[in-house]
Amino acid sequence: MQEISTKPYLLRALYEWCTDNGYTPHIAVRVDNSTRVPRQFVRDGEIVLNISFEATSQLQMGNEWIEFTARFSGKAHKIEIPVANVLAIYARENGQGMAFQVDAVAGEGADSGAFDEDAAPTDDAQRDESPAGLTPVADSGANEEPSEGADEPPKTDGDGDGSKGGSRPRLKIVK
Repeated sequence: MQEISTKPYLLRALYEWCTDNGYTPHIAVRVDNSTRVPRQFVRDGEIVLNISFEATSQLQMGNEWIEFTARFSGKAHKIEIPVANVLAIYARENGQGMAFQVDAVAGEGADSGAFDEDAAPTDDAQRDESPAGLTPVADSGANEEPSEGADEPPKTDGDGDGSKGGSRPRLKIVK
């Protein structure tokens, strides 16, 4: 007997943790031929989906598949995701959650034939070049000490209305 992966259990547990704490659970999914999602919303072979109670209907998180109905641009879509393709589950509000390793070859050969007919096609070469996991984000430097002179307000051109380039916009009082 083949042992069942812990991944679907962790996904269900983190989903429950998000909802119990009032957070909005999101999943990042690697899209391939076995994944049924509206293709026009796929970016770099991945899609992020809100799986909260308010955003989904008939959500079923099984050991092999995550299935639900969701609206995209006002149109209802049946979403089917292999658990093996889930890259991460996290709370939108604070980013807490868990990332998973996804094999690059899972589902590439199987065509479910369940694509939306009006969806944009995806390029197989582009899908093969996309990273299999989450990619790091460059540091914005927001936590660093400000440089000298950063406490000074930006210089204006003298009229104070902020309409000229290079100055911070200001409200103009009209009587």
